[in-house]
Amino acid sequence: MPIADLHAAMPTGSASFSNGSAAVPPFQPRPDRLAKEELIKLDGTIAEILPEGRFRVVLENEHRIIVYTAGKMRRYRIRTLVGDRVQVEMSPYDMEKGRLIYRERVASTGFSARRGSHR
Repeated sequence: MPIADLHAAMPTGSASFSNGSAAVPPFQPRPDRLAKEELIKLDGTIAEILPEGRFRVVLENEHRIIVYTAGKMRRYRIRTLVGDRVQVEMSPYDMEKGRLIYRERVASTGFSARRGSHR
């Protein structure tokens, strides 16, 4: 049967399945809820360095959480010290853990050129 004949054979008007039940309307998200993939970004300060790339961070609202370094920070070996200001991503489902996504640059930290003779 040609495709044109199939389209002509399809009923028009209200949508229904072959068993006669009505079609379900498309999903409409509720504006008062977060999406499953939506993360919360917060600012904080590193309070303690823990083993295996984890840190204890005190958020601006005085909550203390444990965060791990994000993949790009680990890949490029961005060093983080106690007292550094950081940005953290948190899931709305677990408010005790987070991911360290950004360390704010401070003029006194980071790369500095060596002084002296080179061999």
